[in-house]
Order: sequence, then structure tokens, then C-alpha cells
Amino acid sequence: MLKILYLYSSREGQTKKIINTIAEQVSEHEYEIIDLHKVETLDFSIYDKVLIGASIRYGHLNKKLYQFIERYQSQLEEANSAFFCVNLTARKEAEGKDTPEGSIYIKTFLKKSPWQPELIGVFAGALYYPRYGWFDKMMIRLIMTLTKGETDTTKEIEYTNWDKVKLFANRFKEM
Repeated sequence: MLKILYLYSSREGQTKKIINTIAEQVSEHEYEIIDLHKVETLDFSIYDKVLIGASIRYGHLNKKLYQFIERYQSQLEEANSAFFCVNLTARKEAEGKDTPEGSIYIKTFLKKSPWQPELIGVFAGALYYPRYGWFDKMMIRLIMTLTKGETDTTKEIEYTNWDKVKLFANRFKEM
């Protein structure tokens, strides 16, 4: 039986929710789900596959993700590994913003990261206005205004395309 490591870097929990969905889809294998921000040491040799999911906030992946990649670069390169990014821009599927080729965030990630994953996914996240503090609520509202998105701060909207997540899970399973 394969053993899979799922790592996530999440701010409001949507990336973790996506990781959990993928783990359920690939449930015939043993797995661990770990918050990347809480990793102290990690032995990649006990895992057959590794998947990292990370969210964008204010146009950037968390710097701890890049620190993790630098620390574990050689193990990630040796592992059967994949990556996905979660962001609100990916809600624009008609414009291809939900693909590695059409995502500016993936292009930036691949330039900044010494690790170049075999498989990459891009998923739309969720907008949880009522859960945000005042500053984040106003900043995200401004960004959504500029990108012609939802600006009603009483709403919570999940943009994640779960069919697309399941397709990615199948691709990850077949790696």
C-alpha cells in the first residue's frame, strides 16, 4: 500500500478543505495531512507521493512555503510530488486563470521556486467576507472591485470547482 503525504499552507481553510477532498478521492492509500507551517522535521523517504497545496493572499504565496521548499528541495525533487495553488483569480475559468499556463501565480512560483513539480493544479478558493477582520475585508473588497468580483461583505462564496479538484486527484493518483 502506498503512503501519501499531503502538506498545506492555508489562511482561511479552503486549501486544507481541498487537500482533504483529494485525500478522500485517493482514500485507498495510507496518508498523512500536515500543516506545512507546523513542520519541524520531515522524512520524505517514508512516503511514496507528496502533494503540497498553498493559497495566495494579496498576490503572494506564504514565505514559509518557499522556506520549506528550500529546506527540503532535494527530497521534493526525488519524491513523486505535485503542487496546487488556490486563489480567487482562478474563478475566471473562461479566461484560463484556473490553469498552470494561465495563472500568473504559478508562473511566479515556478520562477521563484527551486522545486519544479511534475504535476501542477490551480483552483479557485473561497471568499469569506464575514470571517475577515476589518482591514482584510476592505482590502479584499478593493481587490474584488478591481477584478470585477463580489463586493458584498455579508457574503461567503465558495468558487472552488470540485469536479476539477477530483480530476486533479485522479491525475495525482496515476502519477
